[in-house]
Amino acid sequence: MKAQVLHAIGDLRLEEVPTPMPREGEVLLRVGACGVCGSDIPRIFSKGTYRFPTIPGHEFAGTVVAAGKGVSGLLVGSRAAVFPLIPCRQCGPCSIGAFAQCENYDYLGSRSDGAFAEHVRVPAWNLLPLPPDLSLEEAACVEPAAVAAHALRRAQVDLGDSVLIFGAGPIGLLVALWAQLWGAAKVLVVDIDVERLRFARKIGFLHLFDARGDVGDWVRKKTERGADIVVEASGSAPALENCMRCVRTFGKVVLLGNPAGGMALSQDSYWAILRKELTVVGSWNSVYNDTPRNEWKLAIDAMASGKLDVKRLITHRTTLDGLWDHLLMMRDRSPFSNKVMLIGEE
Repeated sequence: MKAQVLHAIGDLRLEEVPTPMPREGEVLLRVGACGVCGSDIPRIFSKGTYRFPTIPGHEFAGTVVAAGKGVSGLLVGSRAAVFPLIPCRQCGPCSIGAFAQCENYDYLGSRSDGAFAEHVRVPAWNLLPLPPDLSLEEAACVEPAAVAAHALRRAQVDLGDSVLIFGAGPIGLLVALWAQLWGAAKVLVVDIDVERLRFARKIGFLHLFDARGDVGDWVRKKTERGADIVVEASGSAPALENCMRCVRTFGKVVLLGNPAGGMALSQDSYWAILRKELTVVGSWNSVYNDTPRNEWKLAIDAMASGKLDVKRLITHRTTLDGLWDHLLMMRDRSPFSNKVMLIGEE
């Protein structure tokens, strides 16, 4: 099969490699679509994966073409999204179904081979069956949609809340879409990238602001007392500072963005946490367990019902042959892109 194989930092090669064979409890999935995550850019160009060579790609969906021992052959021909985290099932977090907090997990696309390929081998347990009307492109967006849903659920968003999001990338915009869906009275999006803000306006968001200005003053004018919920989805230290300035007294701040460098708070921002008695929570991955709620199934249901429209987030589509050029485009941010989707076979 063809695959994009990462041999070293910056050394991604389109190669012919052996098609993997499913082992016991696994299936072979023909990749129909795989989103390029923002985390794939440092993984490929600066940080690397956990071993070399590795096939990246963790936001994917496809069709089961073979089943290993112990897996029902009835799965062959079915379409599924894939939860990329493979838990150890032996640690404390796993014992309570907190698989995202597994202490010894494997991960498709960074620790094991992922979906920048024609086929990928995955545990059958990680498959989520798809409704017939949901495209594989949409299903490849379930992973980031579940991550965004988890962040907002950590804040316990309520009807009428004002929600402020720092970062207008794919995850930030998915948080904004969920906030609209769950009844936020006002959704505000902030970024320093004007092209991202223009794209957010294009898909229907109205309350947008260039973070190089006075964000605190703008938020106060929009909300009077500050935002009820603030989501930091950029991984930026200045944005973290602004979160504490822009949230109302007794409000909630959710930390979601992966930091590119050190994160620090000024004394004034720390005081804001104390004086406003803020609730500050972290958010990591998503819930893949029916207790309290499987956020992957939640995302699939919202997409299938038409309530969560993720197709409008996709700005570029490519094949394995053209993937390298699109990765360079994302790295250099030229031209603008929001979600890049690798397209395989239906």
